[in-house]
Formats: sequence, C-alpha cells, structure tokens
Amino acid sequence: MKIAVMGTGDVGRRLGTRLAGLGHQVTLGSRTGANPVAAEWARENGGGHGTFADAAAAGELVVNATGGLVSLAALTAAGAENLRGKVIVDVSNPLDFSGGFPPRLAVPAEGSVAEQLQEAFPDARVVKTLNTMNNSVMVRPELVPGHHNVFLCGDDAAAKDETAGLLRSFGWGDEQIMDLGGLQAARGMEPLVLMWVTLYGRLGTGDFNFAVVTGS
Repeated sequence: MKIAVMGTGDVGRRLGTRLAGLGHQVTLGSRTGANPVAAEWARENGGGHGTFADAAAAGELVVNATGGLVSLAALTAAGAENLRGKVIVDVSNPLDFSGGFPPRLAVPAEGSVAEQLQEAFPDARVVKTLNTMNNSVMVRPELVPGHHNVFLCGDDAAAKDETAGLLRSFGWGDEQIMDLGGLQAARGMEPLVLMWVTLYGRLGTGDFNFAVVTGS
C-alpha cells in the first residue's frame, strides 16, 4: 500500500520505518521537500520524502504524526484535494509545552484534534488511534507483556476496519483493539496522554500501556 506519514519526529519516523518494513511504500512528509531528517530516513528505509502535499498526493492512506498543535496547518498544507476520500489515521496529541513541563492539553473548539481535522476535511475519513502510548509500543505491542489495549474511534466504519487491519499488522490482537465508537470519543482519548506523561515521570520508562479490565 502507498502510505503518507506526515511528520518527521520520533513518532513519524518510527511508524514510517515499521510500515516500510511491512512492505508498504511510505512517503515521509514535512514542511519542506529538502528536510534533511526526512531525506536520511528515506535513504535508510527505501522510502520517499517530500512536502506535506507531495506525501499526501502519493499516499492512498495518510498517517498524521505531526504535533497536535500544528496538525491542522500541516494537513492544510497537504491540500484538501490530496486528502479527499482517504483514511487519515490521526495519532496526534495537542500537548502545549510553552509553559514548561508538565504540558497542558490545548483542546480545539471542536473538542479534539481528530474532530478538528474531520471538520476541516469533510471528504476525508479520520480515525483516531495509537495516541495513548509510546511510539515504540505503537508498532511493537509485545514490548508490554500481558493484556493491554489500543483504542480507536471514527465515524466511518470502513475506515476503522482498514485502520484495525494496520494495527493487526503491527502485532495487535483483536482482543486488544477496542473500538470506542464515533469520532467524538477522541475527546476522551486525547486527554489520556496527560496521564501517560505523569506515569512516564513516575516509572522512568515508556514501555507501558493502559489496559481495560472488567469484572465480567
């Protein structure tokens, strides 16, 4: 599959590397086509790189791995025409570090970054997932032993099915993938990152995750 990964930070490169390793044709997108980090990644992984618009045009599916505060600007630069009809897998978190650490959550007027993107690009199909864990656990769930969950939500059932297929290819089992319903559920998923940051400070490692355990 041709996949565009927006963002050249740790999350974007980690997801891009895993996807390329699974045989997908990955294009890493950034603000400029001459981004040296993206160029190095492409050389090492046999992928492509370019502007956000270049990547979105080349991809059949788009992964938004930009920071949540700039995601709308990044996808606007990608171009609505390059996103039309495509699944946007949104893994972003709107963390604001301007006041130092710990960060605060900058909640868009729409209620979440995922909903903000869906509002801005109504012809795309946004699915929120993978934002509640470290990027290494995103693509290698076996790093955390035992039962733990990956959440997803979205308004398009087929888009969620396609996203769940990618999660399975990363190693997530059906019993771990929890569909939370419509995209409005992102309003609960995105704030969970603040708890993740707190636990990271307490545990000193990112190799942990959340698990939902019921009494029945």
